[in-house]
Amino acid sequence: MAWTDRFRRRPRMSKPASDGFRTGSTRVRASDKVDEDHLHTWVVARRGVEGFVEPRTAVSDVTLLLVAHDGEWTRRRVPSVEWAHRFCNSHQVPSYDAAVVGIPQRMRDYNRRRKQQGL
Repeated sequence: MAWTDRFRRRPRMSKPASDGFRTGSTRVRASDKVDEDHLHTWVVARRGVEGFVEPRTAVSDVTLLLVAHDGEWTRRRVPSVEWAHRFCNSHQVPSYDAAVVGIPQRMRDYNRRRKQQGL
């Protein structure tokens, strides 16, 4: 860094353009019917499923993490925290706030087994 660089004006940062595809903007995608259908078919096809509602962050919207009895899991965006809890209740799946209880150990064990198998 040159001594004169300290006195130069820094360029202004602008907000992302409205055309995200053209500019590569990383705006958060909203949930849609495909996400809801995936969650429904996943819950119906597995047993011992629990739901973990993950709050909105700077990089992702509210998500619902579903974990089966063996640790197999899926995560999808959902419209709201309330929607996620209603979805779990309607499918008789216990739901938890992931920010409070965390992620289940069986999910981490499942990921470790898959990694060791080379999948």
